[in-house]
Amino acid sequence: MNTVPIIPESAPFTADQRAWLNGFLAGVLSRGQAGEVATEVQEPLLILFGSQSGNAESLAKKLAKEANGRGFQARACGMEALSPADLSKEKNVLVISSTWGEGEMPDNAVAFWEGMNLNGSSPKLNGVRYSVLALGDLNYGETFCLAGRMLDERLEVLGAARVHPRVDCDVDFDDAAKGWSEGVFKALSGVAEKGKQVNEVVVVESESESGEKYHKGNPFPAALVKNVKLNGEVSAKDTRHLAFSLEGSGLVYETGDALGVRVKNCPEVVERVIKGYGFEGDVLVSVPKLGEMRLFDALTEHFEVRGLMGKLPEKQVEVQEWVGSLRKLNPRLYSIASSQKANPDEVHLCVGVVKYDVDGVGHKGVASTYLAERCVEAGGFVHTAEHFRGPGGGGTPMIMVGPGTGIAPFRAFLQERQATGAKGKNWLFFGDQYRVSDYLYEDEIEAWKADGFLTRLDLAFSRDQVEKIYVQQRMLEKGEELWKWLEEGAHFYVCGDASRMAKDVDAALREVVAQHGGKTADAAAAYVAELKKGKRYARDVY
Repeated sequence: MNTVPIIPESAPFTADQRAWLNGFLAGVLSRGQAGEVATEVQEPLLILFGSQSGNAESLAKKLAKEANGRGFQARACGMEALSPADLSKEKNVLVISSTWGEGEMPDNAVAFWEGMNLNGSSPKLNGVRYSVLALGDLNYGETFCLAGRMLDERLEVLGAARVHPRVDCDVDFDDAAKGWSEGVFKALSGVAEKGKQVNEVVVVESESESGEKYHKGNPFPAALVKNVKLNGEVSAKDTRHLAFSLEGSGLVYETGDALGVRVKNCPEVVERVIKGYGFEGDVLVSVPKLGEMRLFDALTEHFEVRGLMGKLPEKQVEVQEWVGSLRKLNPRLYSIASSQKANPDEVHLCVGVVKYDVDGVGHKGVASTYLAERCVEAGGFVHTAEHFRGPGGGGTPMIMVGPGTGIAPFRAFLQERQATGAKGKNWLFFGDQYRVSDYLYEDEIEAWKADGFLTRLDLAFSRDQVEKIYVQQRMLEKGEELWKWLEEGAHFYVCGDASRMAKDVDAALREVVAQHGGKTADAAAAYVAELKKGKRYARDVY
């Protein structure tokens, strides 16, 4: 066989373009001089993802690119696009799944998971080879990576053969995910590469997948240009509108995306931790990939210190050993509250400052208090959220439920529609505690309502009356009209608290469909499931 040329990295192409050209040239030269097609067939590989915030989806797509470079015919696919029975037609399946809420499946994986557990109808997966990468957060204890663990166990029960052990990842998942993928490819080695020359393996590490200069590994130093308290003086809350400059960054974001922000620990908290452990802040410690630095600086910028004061050792520990046991201080993700079409050189956030007392001891959120009280410039990057996009057509009706800081992406959606002249109807459900002090972005929202751009506006201020009222109750009150909008093709969006609000809104939506659509509870649930499958029902919950 002819030797396949490799487009050198010095050539004026992006990594994706080089990969495509290499594949194209490989296909051309795999044909004989008489035009005969080579007999090698690429081994198929399905990379299936269940994603809530976009991490699993991003990993799956990146892995598919790498797998194609290793000789596989790989494709990444969301779980909403397949049924479990479809897996019986696959030979090699890699599953990447996040977990959200209290150990729940991602929204796009719910129907798939239910299909894997139908009595008497679950597919037989004998002959399917698989491995699972589970994403989660160790702070959730027993439910850590639960969705991935359940998928792994169920695939085995249905007869699939595990080719590599499942790996459970904490929020700092990059290294663990890389180790898992290397293990998987080693386990599958010889399958795809037998009799086939493997060319350049495309692994994007120094740049983002879109080729941007600034990304998670190299965030842009964004100057904070605006910090405005959105609540009134009598409010019990402190919600900030924050604007960061993107001038000169080249960063591009879409409505629905999140901004990843590098944060720092409170200096006073760091000092208390260092003193409590009997260390000196100026002692030098080694930080992986960064080298030596002062302990104070390492704890301020690179490691989690929450809760450390309650875990003091009975005897003195060696400082470097102790540092090696700490969790990495990871970036925080915030829903973007602006449209780049309306704000070309800025990105906006809506952040609720977290402060509370436990047994008389004050506590505060690491990220929110840093951004609200100490930030002047922060490292930022765009976190793509393909699952939470506005309707593709400008004429499509849009229903948005976003109480509290959940208003953030819907401010962006509305700015975008206004900037592009979209004619679709817009309906916003917003709520908080008191109208007089907690009506976030009141002037903008009321202006949109006054000029007709915001077709409908329903407000729920829970404490303005004796009986508390929430957005889900407003949905039920307007159920008949809401049902009409859904039947007209409206897209339905929810943003905010996952533990209660999002679940109550989902229950209210099903009730609206059942009552005004004349459906049974099961039929209403199926209708809502179809909305999700058709990407007309999306949630950005936390």
